[in-house]
Amino acid sequence: MVGIRHTVANTAVNTGDDHWTVAAARPSLPVPEDAAELLDFSGRWGFERAPQRSPFVHGLHLRETRQGRPGHDSATLLVAGTPGFGFRHGQVWAVHVAWSGESEYGAERSADHSGALSGGELLASGEVRLAPGESYASPWVYFVHSGHGLDGIGDRLHRMLRARPHHPRTPRPVVLNTWEAVYFDHDLDRLKALADRAHQVGVERFVLDDGWFRGRRGDSAGLGDWYVDEKIWPNGLRPLTDHVRSLGMDFGLWFEPEMVNPDSDLAREHPDWLLAAPGRLPEAHRNQHVLDLARPEVFAHLAERIDALLTEYPIAYVKWDHNRPLVEAVHDGAAGVHRHTRAVYALIDRIRGLHPGVEIESCASGGGRVDLGIIERTDRVWASDTNDPVDRQHIQRWTGLLLPPELVGSHVGPATAHVTGRTTRLGFRCATALFGHAGIEWDLTGCTEEELGELASWVALYKRRRELIHTGTTVRADHPDPAALLHGVVAADRGRALYCYAQTGASVADAPVRLRLPGLADDASYRVTLTPEVAPHAQVPGPLATTGVTTTGRVLAVLGLSVPRLAPGDALLLEVERLEA
Repeated sequence: MVGIRHTVANTAVNTGDDHWTVAAARPSLPVPEDAAELLDFSGRWGFERAPQRSPFVHGLHLRETRQGRPGHDSATLLVAGTPGFGFRHGQVWAVHVAWSGESEYGAERSADHSGALSGGELLASGEVRLAPGESYASPWVYFVHSGHGLDGIGDRLHRMLRARPHHPRTPRPVVLNTWEAVYFDHDLDRLKALADRAHQVGVERFVLDDGWFRGRRGDSAGLGDWYVDEKIWPNGLRPLTDHVRSLGMDFGLWFEPEMVNPDSDLAREHPDWLLAAPGRLPEAHRNQHVLDLARPEVFAHLAERIDALLTEYPIAYVKWDHNRPLVEAVHDGAAGVHRHTRAVYALIDRIRGLHPGVEIESCASGGGRVDLGIIERTDRVWASDTNDPVDRQHIQRWTGLLLPPELVGSHVGPATAHVTGRTTRLGFRCATALFGHAGIEWDLTGCTEEELGELASWVALYKRRRELIHTGTTVRADHPDPAALLHGVVAADRGRALYCYAQTGASVADAPVRLRLPGLADDASYRVTLTPEVAPHAQVPGPLATTGVTTTGRVLAVLGLSVPRLAPGDALLLEVERLEA
């Protein structure tokens, strides 16, 4: 049995004559005594959603976010289950708070009750005060149950999201983002050459990242001045947008609307627009502060600036960034995170209403704002600022418990990762980025012809299989080697599948490994082959690498396939097709 047990939102209305203060609204789901183990997530910038397990004992297990956003260490989902539950086995119950501000997750058990999971918005003292007749609407809280392990939780959440009328549909275009290609060095000729190379390998969307607006030659100035920099772009962005569109690609643009540098015209002209206590600024982070979007004049200014740019230029995609936590967030003398979060939602809704065809990506220093509240208004999240495929394999594995692949941006970066400094093989980077909304973040003008050819083959594979990846059921094997991951996507009718076996670390064993492929129909016959476009570095002997292997779904799930144990940083991709009876 797999099913969503509850989707809960509460509304409190002040029916009295005095002011009320809302302290909390925490719906809860009772769980049985045999839910004896907890799983949630921690993390940091560049390594989000790292799983952690603990016993579900008497007392309160409480996770709170106090950054004005879920944060890189967000619990994301709090799961209780039978001991040793995995992706494919065990009874599990989970809670998710669909809120992009501050939240809390709880698991509580005592001698008097078997236990419960709870969640809700975390409110500061006096943050929400209701005058007579006013009301408070809590965020949606999702409770999910699965009798077949964590994959059942993910599948149910994915089905719910995909059933939305506005859910992004396949084909999801191949993206090139300019950040790790040029950083702040914006030059028209260089960017046009990059667009030419992007077109050469099959890219469909070109996104200009940070650095295009007034005074923005680094991260210490210009933020908040949302006007095209006349010194860098004397003719505006039109020469670049025209070139990109002439190549058949659409154009995207980076914004960070909620933030401002002190060294900006906006901060100098409107120091009272900051989300801060009067006369006392919080400590700057990344040389920036937060704007108080709950102030009508701030909201109106940002809406006008974004609307003006989306009206002037053919912008099909907005990367909406959020690069600092909210610290001492004060609005009109009270805690201001609740109002700010509601204002962010309203601003995105305003932009979507004015420009309904524009897609929006939620980025918060990578994966710092990944929740079902923001995804209700956006078209994908940036799972992490790292493109290191070793770490990305883990980050995407656990982000995918909440979100289906088409909502998770995943890019091929350069050989040496910007965040970690680790060097990996291009085939491994491609295999990792395939299982998401795929893209590239790399200076292609410096690539060899061999690298460009390999990228073009990978893009062709993505285009050939993106319908499967973005509509199928995500499956993850409980693989015995902790240094390797096995995951895939199976079509709804179980007629096709695509699997990735990735070695992320060194194994003590050296013998061949058996890959047990989950999710197929037991009695159907299948042919399994290696993908021709992305080959592993290891030599795979036997028919798997030539004619393919033909057997039943039951054999593939129980006995599996024998393959070489890979070296760290290597991966192989398996394509599976059902044979007609």
